[in-house]
Amino acid sequence: MSASHPPFPGIAFRPETLAAMLAARLAQSPPEGGGHDDYHLDDAVPLILGGTPAAVLVPIIARPEPALLFTRRTERLARHAGQVSFPGGRVKALDRSPLETALRETAEEMGIAPSQVVVAGYLPRYRTGTGFDIQPVVGVLPPELTLTPDPAEVAEIFEAPLVFFRDARNRRRETREWNGQKRSFYTFSHGGHEIWGGDSRPDHGAGGAD
Repeated sequence: MSASHPPFPGIAFRPETLAAMLAARLAQSPPEGGGHDDYHLDDAVPLILGGTPAAVLVPIIARPEPALLFTRRTERLARHAGQVSFPGGRVKALDRSPLETALRETAEEMGIAPSQVVVAGYLPRYRTGTGFDIQPVVGVLPPELTLTPDPAEVAEIFEAPLVFFRDARNRRRETREWNGQKRSFYTFSHGGHEIWGGDSRPDHGAGGAD
């Protein structure tokens, strides 16, 4: 879709209203199996099955032009250091569902309470080359937020218009060599940030799992 055609042009949203509109397009329970992975652009590269269960929140801010909220991870993290990601992480023993994981991690990383998130639904799972099986949860946030980033994990929090990612002209396909194999991935550049979308290098997976 072209950037000149926003998904919901000029409408002032309440989070509940936007979540209801999105719900019709999303799964209402975590999908079983299937999904995407870091290898979908590289048919010759064998798929790594399994992985550590993880979840991320895909946070959409309910503005007249809805925006996605991202974090940039600190450089001192062991995995995905310095990269742009959604808030999230591995499922812990006390988490009762991927939703609970996503909301817990969002509260820890961004300071957003679960009560501020209106859950719209689920996207297909995503398996990364770093060994994570990630369940994305789509949640809608109010425009007025007080954010408290965790300095140990989050270097920066920023937003980008949702419509930017719906315009195929903003998406680049790149290929690089990793461990002797050519790997392909999509990337977006916005506001000085490189945002990986479907990255197929094992050290650059999707989401914020760690």
